Amino acid sequence: MNTSNEFITLSKENIAKEHICCAISDKKCKNGYELKKEWLKKEIDNGYVFRRLDERAKVFIEYVPAEKAWLPVDAPNYLAINCFWVSGQYKGKGYAKALLQSAIDDAKQQGKEGLVTVAGTVKIPYMSDAKWLLRQGFESIETLAYGFSLLALKFNPKAANPKFYESASNGECSEKNGLTAYYSNRCPFTEYYVNEELSKTAKNKNIPLKIIKLETAEQAQSSPAPATIFSLFYDGKFVTSDMGVCLENRFDKIVKAGRR
Repeated sequence: MNTSNEFITLSKENIAKEHICCAISDKKCKNGYELKKEWLKKEIDNGYVFRRLDERAKVFIEYVPAEKAWLPVDAPNYLAINCFWVSGQYKGKGYAKALLQSAIDDAKQQGKEGLVTVAGTVKIPYMSDAKWLLRQGFESIETLAYGFSLLALKFNPKAANPKFYESASNGECSEKNGLTAYYSNRCPFTEYYVNEELSKTAKNKNIPLKIIKLETAEQAQSSPAPATIFSLFYDGKFVTSDMGVCLENRFDKIVKAGRR
């Protein structure tokens, strides 16, 4: 199946008229959707690539030179994959492999050592599927005790291994009282779910909440967890990257599972 001609790569010239897959018709996340577009416009100058299927669908990959990635990862001369998603009826049709191959081709053309990405040691919301990536030739380079793995596809076996920065090593943040939410506009859902739903949930449950928005790559690279789209901490310890926790009817179950 030749899928290469079915993809669109977003640019500053076409991003205004092209969709960015997530939250396409979610009216409550309209502001977050536009903020993600603004974020993308800025990051394109740093070599950021957003490539998607030319359909109204969630089929896309995002990647950037690792030095500019919004991740607490040290990976000189690698390309870092951020979001990578093929959903619903589009699964099993070769789109994921074609999108990954496009990133591999770009990395080789740029003389990179390989690709790097963060995934869940077990499946984690808003993270790539580690099992699938391992089947594509990625290897697990480093694993954090609280559930994240650093995966790499190395073109040069002698290249230095990527590593997590120390800030994300133990799954703890500096705020030790109540809830602390870190988020960025890397995702169109965060602005609404963190500032509206999580704020309401914390208030109803009488739990102190501090919201920290990651505004720059430097802030994201020194964040206390690799999930820089959204990470929730309770009394200083990482709980989850699942935005479902923001909803009051899911909060207790997700927090209980995350604090085991």
